Amino acid sequence: MDYANLFERITKLNILIIGDVMIDSYMWGKVERISPEAPVPIVSISKSEERLGGAANVALNIASMGAEPILASVIGKDSKGRELLHIMENRNMSIEGIYQSENRKTTVKTRVLGNKVQLLRVDEEIETPLIEEDELEFIRVIKDILSKKRIDAIIFQDYDKGVITPNIIDKIVRISKTRNIPTAVDPKKRNFLEYRDVTLFKPNLKELKEGLKIEFDKPNLNNLDEASKLLRKELNLDIVFVTLSEYGVYICDFREKEMKSYIIPAFERSIADVSGAGDTVISVSTICLALGLDSKLIAQISNLSGGLVCERIGVVPIEKDLLYKEIISKLQN
Repeated sequence: MDYANLFERITKLNILIIGDVMIDSYMWGKVERISPEAPVPIVSISKSEERLGGAANVALNIASMGAEPILASVIGKDSKGRELLHIMENRNMSIEGIYQSENRKTTVKTRVLGNKVQLLRVDEEIETPLIEEDELEFIRVIKDILSKKRIDAIIFQDYDKGVITPNIIDKIVRISKTRNIPTAVDPKKRNFLEYRDVTLFKPNLKELKEGLKIEFDKPNLNNLDEASKLLRKELNLDIVFVTLSEYGVYICDFREKEMKSYIIPAFERSIADVSGAGDTVISVSTICLALGLDSKLIAQISNLSGGLVCERIGVVPIEKDLLYKEIISKLQN
């Protein structure tokens, strides 16, 4: 495999990401005393930062790999929404797919850290599904992007915050099928069984069990194959891709006459933080899908990418050069 050529081809890809975006706000400080008002620590803030989170982190991973991300979401017509757009523009990200609604508030997750320990998280959000007016307008925004740009793959990045609805899934998947655009899904609980006819479906092991209401102990090829067959019957998926944490990843491909499935073990690593690893895996696997790679190679490369970001603290996008070196080191025969 000519991986240098493969990585060069990535730069020509346009990936549409549809999902819940948010601001991840961080406040760092020192704790030196307890409040006299209540038995809680007083944090003297020394630094604060606002970062792109949720589906926007997937867009950052896509950009970090060298492809062009087009992010589509619904945010509030509020000060935090303006701040999110400002952060995107500063990162040279297109805001054409962002629809601002007066009926929503922009999701913000604020983490307060004292003495390098997270003490509190405050969430500001609306989790109810889009009202019909916003849903129709958001579909129009997505259709407009699809009519103007060549899109090589679509990612549904679902965090159960209400931006992705069954109607949006149905409409966009139908369009993607007519245009031969592959679709990849990082699902959550609410819409788990709504993603019919998509190309690649990537739950983690916990989401797979909860979504199908099944239970088993240690994952193996047999019980994962049975779960994949259930998903295939329910949703008519082409590829089931499951992240298995310390066990690695599993992939099952139904596109040929005979089903193919593999478990790719995790490489031994110094795990610092698993936050954001799922975002990286769906990003890299979708890029591999758009490049037309076979399912085993999709799983192998995605597995390496998820492991690499777990070695760094915080939610950080994958580094393309680092992933390339890792592939050459571990996959090149």
